[in-house]
Amino acid sequence: MHQVRSVGRGAAAALVLLGGLAAVGGLTAAPAQTGQVVVYSARHYGQEPAFEAFTRRTGVQIKMLNGGTGELLERLKAEGDKTPADVLLTVDAGNLWNAARAGLLQKMDSPELQASIPAHLRDPEMRWVGLTVRARTIMYDTRKVKPAELSTYEALGDPKWKGRLCLRTSGYVYNQSLIATMIRRHGEARTAEIVRGWVANQPVILSSDTKILEAIAAGRCDVGLTNHYYLARLLAKDPAFPVAPFWADQATTGTHVNVSGAGVTAHARNRAQAIKLLEFLSSPEAQQMFADVSFEYPANPQAGVTPLVARWGRFKQDDLNIAAAGEFQAAATRLADRVGYK
Repeated sequence: MHQVRSVGRGAAAALVLLGGLAAVGGLTAAPAQTGQVVVYSARHYGQEPAFEAFTRRTGVQIKMLNGGTGELLERLKAEGDKTPADVLLTVDAGNLWNAARAGLLQKMDSPELQASIPAHLRDPEMRWVGLTVRARTIMYDTRKVKPAELSTYEALGDPKWKGRLCLRTSGYVYNQSLIATMIRRHGEARTAEIVRGWVANQPVILSSDTKILEAIAAGRCDVGLTNHYYLARLLAKDPAFPVAPFWADQATTGTHVNVSGAGVTAHARNRAQAIKLLEFLSSPEAQQMFADVSFEYPANPQAGVTPLVARWGRFKQDDLNIAAAGEFQAAATRLADRVGYK
């Protein structure tokens, strides 16, 4: 079970940018400096308080360049051993797996990281670790659906949900990762049956998790699949928002989870400090800062979550190693095309 403990919400802190090299189009290699770690980040919120706490504690400055995952991976490839980046921070295990496979991340010898982050939330070869957990589960209209009507991802293919289901586009990485881990768990043939069942129910296909939740609230559909923190954001603004989460597959394999996470770049100039940063980010103190700002679950089970999320109770995580999200990503894309999931 995922242990849930409440902590209070903290104030957001200012972002430390990459000095005079911050413009994405103009970043050039800089001489290595002691006392700093350069982070390439495709995660655009929630890490600032933890970074500032690390700097206060160690004196090491965090300098950061923001960009899309694809953009940052291409930049790392182009820069090669001239890159100023020490750490890559991004969302989704599939993206982290792709970075490791491309040789952009190095192995980290850190017993502390291994002790802090459960094995299923980190690369088996320790080239990256998860820092926050996102549960992708069933969301339902509390006015129309009773929790007893819900059970598994597969059951969303039951004909009773025909015309009542909302899904995000299959090409988005969160759904690719969900299907990829299903393939790893159940095999392609069984996963195809599950996804084909969703398609048979003529789902409304939308372009974002927030739009799915808003469509449920508006009565356009009764159930959907989204990451949990999108609902938390909406409930923080409107406690009466008529949607609730249902933890899928609790009687069997557990609810699908994914991560945002990080690794040390292959050509890091400040490797030791970079590993110290990741060790700090995996600590209960920093993990609670992440959860406090972003409504995500901490990867370290010793850390807490916000009271709003804690109200949803404990749930069983699927403990399949999330590296499967990358390993079977291409197969997931082909499967979605084959069964007509747009």
